Amino acid sequence: MTEATTATATDDLHDGIVWRPSEEYLRTSRLKRFMDRHGIADYDALLRRSTEDVAWFWEAACEDLAIEWYRPFEQVVDLSRGVPWARWFVGGRLNYVHNALDKHVSTGRRNKLAVIWEGEDGAIRKYTYWELWTETNRVANALRALGVGKGDRVGIFMPMVPEVCIATLACSKIGAIYTPIFSGYAAQAISARLDDCAAKVLITADGFYRRGGVVRMKEVADEAVARAPTVEHVLVCRRLGREVPWTEGRDVWWDEAIRSQPRTYPTEQTDPEDPFMLIYTSGTTGRPKGAVHTHGGFPIKATQDMAHCFDVGERDLIFWYTDMGWMMGPWLFIGALTLGATALCYEGSPDYPGPDRVWDIVERHGVTVLGISPTAIRGMIPLGVDWVTRHDLTSLRVLGGTGEPWNPEPWTWYFQNVGGGRCPIINYSGGTEISGGITGCNTIRPLKTCSFVGPIPGMAADVLDESGQPVRGAVGELVVKQPWPGMTRGFWKDPERYEETYWSRWPGVWVHGDWATIDDDGFWFIQGRSDDTIKIAGKRLGPAEVESAVVSHPAVAEAAAIGV
Repeated sequence: MTEATTATATDDLHDGIVWRPSEEYLRTSRLKRFMDRHGIADYDALLRRSTEDVAWFWEAACEDLAIEWYRPFEQVVDLSRGVPWARWFVGGRLNYVHNALDKHVSTGRRNKLAVIWEGEDGAIRKYTYWELWTETNRVANALRALGVGKGDRVGIFMPMVPEVCIATLACSKIGAIYTPIFSGYAAQAISARLDDCAAKVLITADGFYRRGGVVRMKEVADEAVARAPTVEHVLVCRRLGREVPWTEGRDVWWDEAIRSQPRTYPTEQTDPEDPFMLIYTSGTTGRPKGAVHTHGGFPIKATQDMAHCFDVGERDLIFWYTDMGWMMGPWLFIGALTLGATALCYEGSPDYPGPDRVWDIVERHGVTVLGISPTAIRGMIPLGVDWVTRHDLTSLRVLGGTGEPWNPEPWTWYFQNVGGGRCPIINYSGGTEISGGITGCNTIRPLKTCSFVGPIPGMAADVLDESGQPVRGAVGELVVKQPWPGMTRGFWKDPERYEETYWSRWPGVWVHGDWATIDDDGFWFIQGRSDDTIKIAGKRLGPAEVESAVVSHPAVAEAAAIGV
């Protein structure tokens, strides 16, 4: 347990508190500085003000995050079309790439590391902000040469290599819309996404390493493109240098396409409501849902979360074990770069060639903020704590976890063995359509095991019973009662499905589809999907409650609770 600042260890154990911020966390906190700047005395007061006056909060957040505009906005939010279709930063002009990249190259950050990449085979590449900027510009010019312009869609089916970050930045720089696709998808899933968004170009790689073996990407991409008639070109990154099937006139090698391209490109000035990313989620039924995200939406929400929850700044090296096809991939690069930090991405398996690969990366690179899923931690527990303790992890100051609810054993294992009981675990829950989190933690509030401190600033979250009334101490629906910039601008070509999915139960209220509880001390807990409700003797249980009990048995690594 870290040194308590306002209570004794006995008090903490009685209250269930396992971590309190030290004076150092409070002194260096970005969120605390934001509160002090605006004369806000405590976190509860911040939550109230940020949700009762959303226009004030999001303008103040943009200022705090140093968001630069080509033209200032005239109105923070316009609700004339209703809350589900809120328009943000009306009248302004920006491009998130300017804030993530362009603005840094004219400052002392130009020679600071922006991205570090490590391959499963041990290969390492590093890019300064200047190097990342010049490579992005060359790829932007190459995409224009392939006929890609503002509003065109580009599929990105790539491993976690530096080029995947560069590809997303280049697409956004020219005003195109990229669609990140999970690197493990089969051809049918890829083609469904390419066909739905009518992609003009697909960017892929010859392959990548996974658990020591070669994963062939180009062959899968070819099969997908055969079912996606709108794709005119396939841009191929040489990750492995292997021979691949080739279609002349359609396929283009990445290195050849950019070789003679200029190292400058004028960033497209976009409306805050112009889309930059179309990221698909797998619906429970029917075709995938394409969540539309804009230059004035996802980047601001993602960066705000990274700054105010994870306390990331220029000093930090953040490593989140993820894939570009999941929301946390774009979130990692956009947030870290906008804040002037360094993002680390890793290509392969977290336990190859040894169970300590993640901890080895943390030690060698000096990672300060680490993010990983509860599933990954559960898989590491049976391998033994010695794989962790053999590494010096004292560079870490913040731990993160997302993707699913925690249960106590892996949370405690992560907290004690990886963080040494001194680093807070920033529990983070939201989703692709949110652009980040609804609920979260931060470095200035105490923590209970598996808990959230509550809604993230700017998120007017609540837990409602079946009649739509706030409920405490019992399972209820997680909802959001006010708009926020990161909310998806609907599903691609399917606005009715968007309204039906999130806005149809209670007027003007976003129903997220998660069960949540708020305990007597005000801590929040996510209990699983609300469409997976289990009723026992008339009482509602979230599947996470059952799953947590099952996986507490040493013989069980994974569990899924299903009502029948």
